[in-house]
Amino acid sequence: MSVRVRRVYDPPEAEDGTRVLVDRLWPRGLAKDAARVDEWPKAVTPSTELRRWYHAGEGSYEQFAERYEAELDADEAAEVLDHVRELVREGDVTLLTASKTPERSHASVLARLLEG
Repeated sequence: MSVRVRRVYDPPEAEDGTRVLVDRLWPRGLAKDAARVDEWPKAVTPSTELRRWYHAGEGSYEQFAERYEAELDADEAAEVLDHVRELVREGDVTLLTASKTPERSHASVLARLLEG
């Protein structure tokens, strides 16, 4: 089983497996049927406050990742994270994000936690 991170705007691929949108907000300009999203677990997305803090350039990616991981320890997020882990145990999962740099986003932090 593998975990991939891709932009939600990229066309779906056969090897995507279960497609999980990991952004709190629906991506701009993207029709829901075109995205082919299987799951949208908003509880595992960064809080609005953390997202704004990071996008304002107030901290490093490493600080963001640390704060995001702490948010994922909260009860609701941890429960939903367990569900996503179960999806990974069942087969391939692609985490989808609208971020222009997915490798420096919450999606890559989440992928690392799911693979570990």
